[in-house]
Amino acid sequence: MPALDDTGAGNGPAVTAVRGPLVRFPADPFRTGSGEALRYVSDGLLICADGRVTAAGEHAALRHRLPAGVIPVHYPDQVIVPGFVDAHVHGVQTDVMTAFGADLTGWLERRAFPEEERFADAGYAREAAAVLCHQLLRNGTTTALVFGSVHPGSADALFAEAARRNLRIACGKVLMDRNAPDALLDTADSGYEESKALLGRWHGKGRAQYAITPRFAPSSTPAQLEAAAALWHEHPGTLLHTHVSETPDEVTWARSLFPGRAGYLDIYDHYGLLGPGAVLAHGVHLSPAERDRCAATGTALAHCPGSNLALGSGLFPARETAGGPRPVTVGLGTDVGAGPTFSMLSTVYDAYRVAAVCGAPIDTAQAYHLATRGGAAALGLADTVGSLTPGQEADFAVLDPRATPLLARRTARAEDIEELLLVLAAMGDDRAVRATYVAGRLAHDRDAAPAGRGGGDP
Repeated sequence: MPALDDTGAGNGPAVTAVRGPLVRFPADPFRTGSGEALRYVSDGLLICADGRVTAAGEHAALRHRLPAGVIPVHYPDQVIVPGFVDAHVHGVQTDVMTAFGADLTGWLERRAFPEEERFADAGYAREAAAVLCHQLLRNGTTTALVFGSVHPGSADALFAEAARRNLRIACGKVLMDRNAPDALLDTADSGYEESKALLGRWHGKGRAQYAITPRFAPSSTPAQLEAAAALWHEHPGTLLHTHVSETPDEVTWARSLFPGRAGYLDIYDHYGLLGPGAVLAHGVHLSPAERDRCAATGTALAHCPGSNLALGSGLFPARETAGGPRPVTVGLGTDVGAGPTFSMLSTVYDAYRVAAVCGAPIDTAQAYHLATRGGAAALGLADTVGSLTPGQEADFAVLDPRATPLLARRTARAEDIEELLLVLAAMGDDRAVRATYVAGRLAHDRDAAPAGRGGGDP
């Protein structure tokens, strides 16, 4: 196994090939059927060059394409999958994960806002960024769309740490000019200028994307939403990241603050904040007509089942939304810190369970699609990451079906790859991620990871 240096990337030559059971997601199972969308080979080969996948498929068919002297890293008893895409995570809430919140408003006031005030301290922001990136990698997450705090330094710190590790991160400072503690308020003008400066420093540099980030409609005045839309449209290729329709009370509150609008989603529509590149977290209580409007405009939703369950927010209809007659692009988010884990495996199983409770179950391929190719599509990266298609960036994770004694006992009975993947999601966590690769290089090796660092870095 290649050694790790302090950047998390393998020192010496880049890893150019890995061999083992290989799962890829070349299509959307909500639209084509799972048989076409999940490809599995029991003895696969993934060849990478210059950080991209050059070949993926059967080892026997591709081994002649290996350069002379290149011996693949072999994972015969594990499963190689695309790196996970976390489509919604708060990088400034790690230290309040699982803190009690009776509802969304109580959670924000008692837990999230006080924690976010700490990010005025640049040193604290840097420490938190290191912890976040380390946790993403140890959970097999190679791309993430991240909320910062209102402080520009929170985004600077995360972009710098992600660049050091070559992680693909989209982030932005929060825009929030009302209905929050004074220490967390900006203005329409200052939020625009600070976001524009961050965008100039980071967007398109290496693997960084900038996400213009109004927290949600109730915390921004009309002037701020107008400014956010102006900035977004001035800079094609940036993302727009916010929340929508997470709880019934939030929907009522948003409508009361914008009485001229037809509904919560219409607030964003009115101010020019829908379209390709817009990722709205939750959407639990969107009406069918609102979901149709998301589909018509190319607006994506980030389904966050873990936090929705934790806060009692409601049940998102994943199959109806992603696979209906007017399908919406849907990714999957951990939503840390209301969400209780950075594990996308656990979040995949949460999505599977929520869909079952909704009476419209999703299958294994659909659940994993949300965490890989679906999330990539939500971020406008369907051609870049998420399916291990030749030409894409070589971001992938190696999952270990024998990570714990009970998991090993159960996976030994799996009848096919779909059952194996579902058991990994149901019973796995970061211990089941054997290794994580970014741009073809080893970035996390479970068995070499240091202990006793409090979830941070060596």
